[in-house]
Amino acid sequence: MAKRVRRGFATARVGLAARWQHAVVSTVIELRGSQMRRPTLEAVAARAGVSRSTVSRVVNGQPTVTPDIRDMVMRAVNELGYVPNGAARNLVTQRTNSVALVVSEPPNRVFSDDPMFSTVIRAASLELETAGKQVVLLLAGSPESHARVEKYIAGGHVDGVMLVSSHGADPLPVALTRLRVPVVSYGRPAVPVALPYVDNDNVGGAAGAVRHLLERGRRRIATIAGPLDTVGGQDRLTGYRDVLRDSDRRSIIAVGDFTRESGAVAMRQLLTDDPGLDAVFAANDLMAIGALHALRQAGRRVPDDVAVVGYDDIEAARYTDPPLTTVHSAHAEQTVAMVRLLLGLMEDSPADPLIMPTELVVRSSS
Repeated sequence: MAKRVRRGFATARVGLAARWQHAVVSTVIELRGSQMRRPTLEAVAARAGVSRSTVSRVVNGQPTVTPDIRDMVMRAVNELGYVPNGAARNLVTQRTNSVALVVSEPPNRVFSDDPMFSTVIRAASLELETAGKQVVLLLAGSPESHARVEKYIAGGHVDGVMLVSSHGADPLPVALTRLRVPVVSYGRPAVPVALPYVDNDNVGGAAGAVRHLLERGRRRIATIAGPLDTVGGQDRLTGYRDVLRDSDRRSIIAVGDFTRESGAVAMRQLLTDDPGLDAVFAANDLMAIGALHALRQAGRRVPDDVAVVGYDDIEAARYTDPPLTTVHSAHAEQTVAMVRLLLGLMEDSPADPLIMPTELVVRSSS
């Protein structure tokens, strides 16, 4: 008798477990089915009592629908939890809502300690997000990556392109002008090509830095130029040379690559070439910081023996020893202007080059 009772309880437990497992599986299947059966335009149209085309016009933001009909459709959208199919919408509008930010540098340069790149990427992302667009970061620091980037853009994956840090040998500015896609350059292109761009007054900013050194009584002013295949490197060297030529002083030049290490190397070279120099203008702050390090190693006091001026006004310039005099270049504002110029181009608005002003920020290094 006891054995039959125990077998009965065991059978009951097995039956209960089986029924519970069946219920769980049925619930999961039902949930999966409901997730797969997402509301359609037709379902929204039936709920709102309007045509499918009317619902399509409402969800795509077209203004050809009366306010009361729009309210009915949006109420049905909210009740059913309808989510527009972005891929289908893009097929109709021929828009991807994505914009490429193409940086013509290798990854180790973009993700180095140079804050310019992170500032541009962050400012572009925030401004595009406000406009309902997605930024796609593409690095083009080699011939192979140039080809990949060109192929990606030619494939219609983005609605527009922003070019950053192009060099003289960069084929992308010319190649992209052949494609039916709006393109804007961050900085004047290094090659002769008809592209709208946003830049800062590199020549004027450098000239103001050198005039400041002359006004402080410096007589043998050297420069650490940036890469001469970049517009920034060329224009800042031009501003330096123009002022010295007008004041009948000779140029003393070393060339870096916008990195801290190259600034230190260039500063040591300048001290060897002209030990009597009493000032140096570096074409960016990172090279100026490297120059400060080399001067300290050489036993030269800043600014007593050698005054130093940089360019860009990065955050670190305020915390060097001594704090660095520099030319303020508004990279974030320049990026926002570039994004807005591109958004205008994407809506067929005319676009002219824009040159943004600079300002000399005087600190203890000069």
